[in-house]
Amino acid sequence: MESQCFDKGTLNKDATKAATAAADFTAKVWDAVTGDELMSLTHKHIVKSVDFTEDNNNLLTGGQDKVLRIYDLNKPEAEPWEISGHTSAIKKALWYNNDNQILSAADDKTVRLWDRVSMTEVKTLQFGASVSSMEYIPEGEALLITYGRTIALYDSSSLELIKSFEAPAPINSASLHPDKECIVAAGDDFKLYKYDFTTGEELESYKGHFGPVHCVRFSPDGELYASGSEDGTLRLWQTAVGKTYGLWKCVLPEELVSENSDVLYNASPEIKA
Repeated sequence: MESQCFDKGTLNKDATKAATAAADFTAKVWDAVTGDELMSLTHKHIVKSVDFTEDNNNLLTGGQDKVLRIYDLNKPEAEPWEISGHTSAIKKALWYNNDNQILSAADDKTVRLWDRVSMTEVKTLQFGASVSSMEYIPEGEALLITYGRTIALYDSSSLELIKSFEAPAPINSASLHPDKECIVAAGDDFKLYKYDFTTGEELESYKGHFGPVHCVRFSPDGELYASGSEDGTLRLWQTAVGKTYGLWKCVLPEELVSENSDVLYNASPEIKA
């Protein structure tokens, strides 16, 4: 994969292909194993979002020109299907409801639901600020949306608001724990916040980055979450601090504890390989 400026990226379901959205007016598909470019899809403006269907046959894109496009990856030379309706740049677009619908968020302060077959708008959610992130959790039947300082959880079937709470700073991204234990969020103040899922109470906050944080995501097992920042780093954090997990083993120094001790070292929540 060449050195380029990518706005967003995603993997397909089996992690064999990657797609990137870029400021050079292209969406590209890559071999995720070799890094080879498989195809380049030219757009009319900056591309901000890409998403594969579960069967890997189609790629959804959205960007600065306010248009959603659906590409047939088996016929990349064919013209894409286009859906118009947003009045400002599209920031995020994803496949929804078993790929039968599309959900898109734009700078026009709306999230819109579209029918894939008719390509018509089904429902619109209006917000007081531009939506900064969306996380769709099909298994948990939940949709997590952030805008301004607000973190909001919606029922994914009805798109009705379940609960919302305010953060102390503008939030760029949030992620729901797979078991709905907590929500992590991060934004412009360089900090990460952890909230109780049920009460919305702030459990803790901590600063590890040296720039605004633009993305946070839990691992599928909920043991870790990752954060990506303008400081150029990707950091991994433990959900349960001090727990032995994967390649990381938290133990007291050898001189302070016997070999058979099961006492864990009280490490910083940030995990470093």
